[in-house]
Formats: sequence, structure tokens, C-alpha cells
Amino acid sequence: MPPGTRDYAIGDIHGRLDLLDRLLADIAGDVARFPAGRVVVVFLGDLIDRGTESRQVIERVCGGPPAEGPLAGARYVCLRGNHEDILLQFLADFSVGPRWFRNGGLEAVRSYVGEVDARLAHDHPRLQKLLYRALPTHHLRFLSSIPTRHEEGDYLFVHAGVRPGIALDRQDPFDLMWIREPFLSAREARSKMVVHGHTVVMDPELRPNRIGIDTGAWRTGRLTALVLEGGGRRFLFT
Repeated sequence: MPPGTRDYAIGDIHGRLDLLDRLLADIAGDVARFPAGRVVVVFLGDLIDRGTESRQVIERVCGGPPAEGPLAGARYVCLRGNHEDILLQFLADFSVGPRWFRNGGLEAVRSYVGEVDARLAHDHPRLQKLLYRALPTHHLRFLSSIPTRHEEGDYLFVHAGVRPGIALDRQDPFDLMWIREPFLSAREARSKMVVHGHTVVMDPELRPNRIGIDTGAWRTGRLTALVLEGGGRRFLFT
């Protein structure tokens, strides 16, 4: 990390506001105990789906850091995950509904429109309209504008990974949000260490070329933050 900077990278949240609030409180406590000149909190994407509070998670993140306390003045950076990507696809084309709903999308819809019965759950055109009407304008603006990558010091932050054999500055945004293999098994050295979520691991996965921190929070109750400062690395967990 650049001198004076500390980054906290947070893995996939998937609608678990309870875990996010707990981890943000832990991060605030960490900053209070060990002050840093510049604090950056990077959300690696997949804020939504599966858990029951997608809307509330988006509101917390897009609202930015608190006005008071240890995180006041911090910078929040949120990346687009494949689940945010498919929500935007659904708003443009309801035919992606079945694929999205098989992966927890219906829980995100419920967080905006309320109860969805069995019949309505299969009426994708109707659900598309309901979601579009219920989605606050600032949420749609936020989801549409978040980037797929962030660089800080010797690290590249993305949601899913990068495609081997392609220069980092020429990566396809689709891969940054969706790739698993051949990224996960690649061993090639990169100019930057890749920090990612997307693929669930029991414990943070440290490899010579990547660090994976999606610890399956929505199912396991364990949300992970990677703390980067100077040349050091450590972790915070819920």
C-alpha cells in the first residue's frame, strides 16, 4: 500500500446487513485503535441476493462512510459483482429472470417489492416492472455506475478474477465479474496481486498471484475483510 494508506477489502455480503454492520463496526474499532492517514474500504461486489436484506445493504454502502466516528473521512469503493450485473440485466430483459432467481435473485426482489407468492415468482415481466418501480433512483444510479475494478498500490481489486494471458489493463469487464477457471488454477505472476471474492472458500485463500476472501457469508455467517497496510496483510472476521 502507498505510505499512510490502509485498505479494508470486504468479501461477498449477499444481503446480510447484520454481518456487514458488525464488520464495519469492527473496522471502525480497528481504525480507532490503530489510526491511519488514509482509510479506503473496498466492497468486492455481490452486495445482493440470497440473504434477505439486499435493499438495506445497498443503502448502507451507497450512503458512504458515516459523518462521525473513526470511519468519518474514509473512502468507500464498491465494485460490481456478477449479482449486481444480472440485476441490471433483468431490468433490461426479464428473460434472464429464471437464471437470476435460481441464484438468489428473488430474495433481492422481495427486499424491494415485499412478499412474492408462488404465482408471481414465475411472472417475470410483472416482477421486472415491480422491481423497476420500487428501486429508488439513487440505488439504480449507484448500481449502474459502480466500476468493475480498483487499483491501490501493488493490488488490483476485482469481484471474480482476471483472465490469464491478458494484460491487466486489457481485461474484459465480464471476466472481472464472472470468471472462475482458468483464473483460479493459474499460477502466472502478475504486476499486481489480485484481491477477489466470487468463489467461496472456507478460509481466505492466499496464493502467489491472488487472495480470495469470499467466505460464504450468507450461508456461514462469516464475512471477511482483508486489511492491507504497507507490506502487511491481516484479516478481520465476523
